[in-house]
Amino acid sequence: MNNAIARTTALFSTCALLLTACGGGTNTVTNSANNSPNSTRNNTATDTTATTGTSSGAIPIGIAVAQTSNVALLGQEQVAGVKLAEKYFNSKGGVNGTPIKLVFQDTSGDEAGAINAFQTLINKDKVIGIVGPTLSQQAFSADPIGDRAKVPIIGPSNTAKNIPEIGDYVARVSAPVSIVAPNSVKAALKLNPQLKKVAVFYAQNDSYSKSETEIFQQTVKDQGLELVTLQKFQTSDTDFQSQATNAINLKPDLVIISGLAADGGNLIRQLRELGYKGLIVGGNGLNTSNLLPVCKALCDGVLIAQAYSPEHPGEINAAFRKAYTDEYKKEPPQFSAQAFAAVQVYVDALQALDKKSKVNKFQLPELRTELNKQILVGTYNTPLGEIGFTPIGEVIQKDFYVAQIKMPKDGSQGKFTFLK
Repeated sequence: MNNAIARTTALFSTCALLLTACGGGTNTVTNSANNSPNSTRNNTATDTTATTGTSSGAIPIGIAVAQTSNVALLGQEQVAGVKLAEKYFNSKGGVNGTPIKLVFQDTSGDEAGAINAFQTLINKDKVIGIVGPTLSQQAFSADPIGDRAKVPIIGPSNTAKNIPEIGDYVARVSAPVSIVAPNSVKAALKLNPQLKKVAVFYAQNDSYSKSETEIFQQTVKDQGLELVTLQKFQTSDTDFQSQATNAINLKPDLVIISGLAADGGNLIRQLRELGYKGLIVGGNGLNTSNLLPVCKALCDGVLIAQAYSPEHPGEINAAFRKAYTDEYKKEPPQFSAQAFAAVQVYVDALQALDKKSKVNKFQLPELRTELNKQILVGTYNTPLGEIGFTPIGEVIQKDFYVAQIKMPKDGSQGKFTFLK
């Protein structure tokens, strides 16, 4: 989203009413890119006489996240967030009386899956915009497809450098790693001001992890700490004995890990089993409660910077938090909150656009273009707090946090405890 489509910011209020207890997603189309036997095909939302799909049915919003592969530990939380958003906003009247309808495509965990999902959503499902993909690595491959087709894209968890710069139709509700990541290192220093030596681990096959580790390494330097070793791994790895042993032999006071939940959790577990007792900082890919079953009691004490807190004040967050805890019996994680916020941006922008000119009167290409413009000029009161966008689609967000994982000795029922 470039300056050519930037306009003076127009503030408008979002509806933020309290939500009653919420069950699983309803009226949701699930179209798996891998033809899962659990998939259903029901494109009534788009098979209408109007090319927008809004004159005789719901407004279709594409959801392209990882429902399978090792990345599904993150994608599952995003699915939960968008389903809660669909139910909540439809209970409030949708887009001025017209409901929204989520259309799912599974991106799996690689670039090919994301590309296929985007192409299907754009060309077959005729969605007005897309929430996704899960990984920055996927965004660099799939987002250009949406941008060339002039379909708005909102990244719910793409925090690598230069994501909004991919194209005019690309924005994100996930704050960049350069803003979020340093907070966890500073929190570690606050907990232990005597920290001196740092070991850094990162997944070399993941764009986000490579982007994040550069920020972490610069933060280590900026804080006057010594980087004693840099250890690489793959997101598909399960054995980290060699890297962990090499690092432990250098006696680091702090370990920083950039990876995903499965590999990161196994790395944490093996570091602890090999005797490492110092602080551990995890990157955004480890920012999920799905990490806890991987490293169990050995997850205890891990620090992770956050762009969301369940305790954030505000009516919309209270509604989201209640709906999530009623449904899943635990506090909502960041990935769910960001996915909810991404759907909310579409709904709020559509409501504002509809008040100017009824969206069901637009042809699909025109609706996508006008919606893209409207997204940029809005201010959105989301579970993340108040957010907006720069002219290129970068999220503007004020509030950030650091959480520390607390686990009982039996490794069950762990939680993220937010530091003051």
